Amino acid sequence: MPSGSKVPHWNLNSIYPAFDSPEYKGDLTRLQVSIDALLALLDKPLDKKPDALLRLITAYEQANDIADNLLAYAEAVYTTDTRAPRALAEVNAIEAASLPLRKAVVVFRQRLSEAADSMPHLLNDSKFAQYAFFVNKEITAARFQLSPEMEDLANDLSRSGGDAWTRLHEAISSSASALWNEQSGERKTVIELRNLATDPDRSVREKAFLKEIEVWKSVEIPLAAALNGVKGVSISLDTRRGWDSLLQKSAFQSRISEKTLNALIAALEASLPLFRRYLKDKARALNVKQCAFYDLFAPLGVESRKWTWEETADYIPKRFDTFDPDMGAFARRAFESAWIDAEPRAGKVGGAYCTGFPLAGESRILCNFDGSFDALCTVAHELGHAWHHELIKDLPSSLARYPMTLAETASIFAETLLFESALNNAEPSERIGLIESNLKDACQVTVDILSRFYFERALFEERRVAEVSPTRLCELMLDAQTRTYGDALAIQHPYMWAVKSHYYSPSLAFYNYPYAFGLLFSLSLYAKARDSGGADFAPSYRALLKATGSASAEDVARSAGFDIEQQAFWDKGVALIASRVEAFSAAV
Repeated sequence: MPSGSKVPHWNLNSIYPAFDSPEYKGDLTRLQVSIDALLALLDKPLDKKPDALLRLITAYEQANDIADNLLAYAEAVYTTDTRAPRALAEVNAIEAASLPLRKAVVVFRQRLSEAADSMPHLLNDSKFAQYAFFVNKEITAARFQLSPEMEDLANDLSRSGGDAWTRLHEAISSSASALWNEQSGERKTVIELRNLATDPDRSVREKAFLKEIEVWKSVEIPLAAALNGVKGVSISLDTRRGWDSLLQKSAFQSRISEKTLNALIAALEASLPLFRRYLKDKARALNVKQCAFYDLFAPLGVESRKWTWEETADYIPKRFDTFDPDMGAFARRAFESAWIDAEPRAGKVGGAYCTGFPLAGESRILCNFDGSFDALCTVAHELGHAWHHELIKDLPSSLARYPMTLAETASIFAETLLFESALNNAEPSERIGLIESNLKDACQVTVDILSRFYFERALFEERRVAEVSPTRLCELMLDAQTRTYGDALAIQHPYMWAVKSHYYSPSLAFYNYPYAFGLLFSLSLYAKARDSGGADFAPSYRALLKATGSASAEDVARSAGFDIEQQAFWDKGVALIASRVEAFSAAV
């Protein structure tokens, strides 16, 4: 990080000034009132009239919006300081207050299912037609739920079950550290150690990697317990709910067909030789025989420049301007309004995320900025999510809840805008660094994501039989990495199961392939935008993002002229990456 660069913390005052503020406490009261009103409507069979059904959905949306707003705020406070007891207490309190809402969701789906025969007639009414996809999706979801009483019990137990295991992982992974300098006594958290993966000095990267492995080894027992707990909860509950597999449930949540998922995985597998070639070329550029895991993020060329936060805040909006001035103006607003918490620090969770606040109609972004171009790409990625939120914030919330697959489309599209603009304006000496940085990210979103998919699939198979030991978890991860990286990677990372927080979500299994979906889908969108003149495509792109909450992924893709159930579509996205590999190989 350049000296003198001030990296911001976010400002949450427009959401709630504090936990003790009248606004926050008032919404806690409103939450209870809105849930009671919703349960009262659900206490009797559905009135099969459009106006009555619309009132029910409006009450459903209102209760969920208040709960989402409160929980997003408490988790935002908690994730920037996992050591703060008040924040965790508030997360727990909101979850407890929201338990009746979880029951209401179950009964809501049951009531819709009971009236399924009347839905075709109701959905023809102009007042209600826009909810057609949402209602049909909820009726399908009703087939995969337990009785309201059993679901109520499962939700109650989740606070001390699956959700508690998730928080254990967050607390350990955000604070675990290793001694970095024996003379000074300096320690580095695993988040800080992982940030050193982009250091140009290989000895620093290797030291950070070995220290990181040392840290994960020291906490492998509680993290393995947490992972077994999360997956055990998922298997027990979702088997009883009638899902054939957790992958079937994931595809439903992602709003994709089994045919689409199979086509995507087949394309990823077909791309492996391409990425192995890239990694072997990178090894030559680094003057090593083979890449180690700590070489995957090593910078090449002259792209070792460090960016200040001020430069970042100026650069990204200008790049968005070239595609859509409204998108650029929105990014400026996010920077100027302190919507981004970017400083890495002890107690703050690693990685990055974007969260939306439905009542305020605003977003916030968490990242760990280190001044690299990769860090700029991360900020652009999360701003893509925020722009997506901005476009749908005025829709009824039932029409604004998009799946994981389409969520990643907006973020990776924003990254692509940043990269292509930077590449077009780069000096010849900078191009190899930029191209390699882009390929490095693509490699993670294809090869590494595929390894995570293989790992999680194998983990579920073994966890159905018994708990999986830390040693076995490492073996499964190494096997998955061998299948994907092949002979292009000499030293692997056995503890990636401890690193990635996505494994620790009891409700979102297989949160890995949506990133690959988003990458290849967004590349095709970008190619179409480029071919149609950029700004001319912006209105169509905005319309596509607005539709992501009210259609299947296949139908959203069809609106852009794509058939995502065919491997040929995904191969086109891979072909765009292949052109970068050719350019990189020629340069090396």
